[in-house]
Amino acid sequence: MVLKNFKFVSFVAVILLVSPVVQAGEVVVSQTGKTFMVKGVKVETLTIKAGDSVIFLNGDPWFHNIFSLSELKAFDLGSYPQGQSKSVTFEKPGSLDIECAIHPQMVLKVEIQ
Repeated sequence: MVLKNFKFVSFVAVILLVSPVVQAGEVVVSQTGKTFMVKGVKVETLTIKAGDSVIFLNGDPWFHNIFSLSELKAFDLGSYPQGQSKSVTFEKPGSLDIECAIHPQMVLKVEIQ
């Protein structure tokens, strides 16, 4: 009887050691020059995976207010100054538009896979 329990515990331990750990990712999107940028490159569309977080970093000397009115993920990060960042986690697949309430030319399409 003790041997059966030992085999079961060993089996569970092996599964836990072999199973990959899936971690959500983070993408930093800076607002620079009244545009959305990733790693110094202007982006109009960003593709991420469900569960990923996007960190919105204000790199401009003026305030930004990032928001989305999408049914998929509605949010409003409020106004924040240069050097500050706020993040949003996207749990469900789909697509949505993100905008800046202060600078209407700033639009970012996010595709969540």
